[in-house]
Amino acid sequence: MDQVVVQRVVEELRSVLIGRFFGKIFQLGPLSFAFDFGLRGDFLLASVDPGSPRLYLIHRRLRDLEKQSIPLASFGQALRSKLGGGHLVNVSKDPLDRIVRLTFRLDNDGIVFRRLVVQLTGRTANLFLLDELNRVLAVLREQPQFALHETYKPPPRPQKGPPELLRLGSESPSAQLDVYFSALDKAKQFDARAKDVRSRLTKSIRQQRTLRENLQQDLVRHGDPEEHKRIGDLLLANVATAVRDGDKVRIIDYYADGAPTIEIEVDQNESLQDEAAKRFRQYSKAKTAAEEIASRLTQIDREIVELERRLQQLDTIVQSRDEATLESFEKPAAAPRVPAKKSRKPEKLTGVRRYLSTDGYEILVGRAAKDNDNLTFRIAQPNDLWMHAGDYPGSHVVVRNPTRKEIPQRTVIEAAQLAGRFSQASDDAKVVVHYTERKFLSKPKGAAPGRVRLSRFRSITVEPKESVSRL
Repeated sequence: MDQVVVQRVVEELRSVLIGRFFGKIFQLGPLSFAFDFGLRGDFLLASVDPGSPRLYLIHRRLRDLEKQSIPLASFGQALRSKLGGGHLVNVSKDPLDRIVRLTFRLDNDGIVFRRLVVQLTGRTANLFLLDELNRVLAVLREQPQFALHETYKPPPRPQKGPPELLRLGSESPSAQLDVYFSALDKAKQFDARAKDVRSRLTKSIRQQRTLRENLQQDLVRHGDPEEHKRIGDLLLANVATAVRDGDKVRIIDYYADGAPTIEIEVDQNESLQDEAAKRFRQYSKAKTAAEEIASRLTQIDREIVELERRLQQLDTIVQSRDEATLESFEKPAAAPRVPAKKSRKPEKLTGVRRYLSTDGYEILVGRAAKDNDNLTFRIAQPNDLWMHAGDYPGSHVVVRNPTRKEIPQRTVIEAAQLAGRFSQASDDAKVVVHYTERKFLSKPKGAAPGRVRLSRFRSITVEPKESVSRL
């Protein structure tokens, strides 16, 4: 507001406010107030926000102001205490300055005059409550140069006058200013909302890119799963022929042309079987990590593309100044709710022992011969992994495989150890265990309980023991 506009507003305020009593105070923000002078819908707005200080009449519904207002801070409480019941006797503007003074008369045990000073001076914009001697009783924006009970002094005037913001027509200056500043506030709110949305989008893109880098580094740390498996297989294949020298072990590489001898590092306190089991665990972890990380990287790339698309869409919305679209952009439609599936009752299994492998696979171990038949031909599914100690009577062991994916080598070893433990070879140092998918088993006609025929199978040598927790 420049000097001409402020003078027009002061003249309007004189014509409608002189003689009216100071009523309710609405604090609309930290630096803005609306004052009720009993004009039935018209209120005096005073804002000393340095970015756009203003003073004029506004037309609002009382309930809208009550909804918008916040609790009175200390300055508002001082106004209510010192000006309550007073009536306005003068509205004046300082010559050559954008300072408006509203003088109130209060008849409390004698006549007292107080002034509300509205500085519309940009950076130094402020509100002051003065006594009849122009001493400061309260100040809204506390500043070092103003102390309570000292005489009020206007701020130094700038060498150059402020640029004119707008030219007013002949109608009410307050009405024109309300339209102008409402549009200005609306534009600022739009820009602030768009800036906030842009900040959140760019932050999300940055987070997704960081996550992608971390996952790629994690993938490198897990190593090549096939190399882990290859070393594990070679260690088992060279158990009888390996040459150990401290932490060095020389083995034959049957996978390479010419079967050369290679050297690998193995802790001298660990057996080759334990080192092979360790390599198989690394293989399982690396393979699982590769699958999971690949899936997550794909998802992250999709999310980054979507976030960048939304960022471009936001640029279009800002250019068109489309408030409705920005509002819907800020609050995307909620995803349809998917009804929760009813949890299945836990399956009751009789005649079996239940274990959980380190990789989370359920392992079932039959008890008696009839239980073995029930486990193998009624409970087990075609893609489940079946095991039995070779050449020894013992329990059937089934590793459940609901996902039909390859079962990790670590789980295979743990299940084979159980098959050896619950067989007549349980006291041996090592036992050979045959394993195959359930679909490659059949029951010979007239065979005794527990007897099966294997159309194909593989074998593994393990130590008989219970190395996993029982359910």
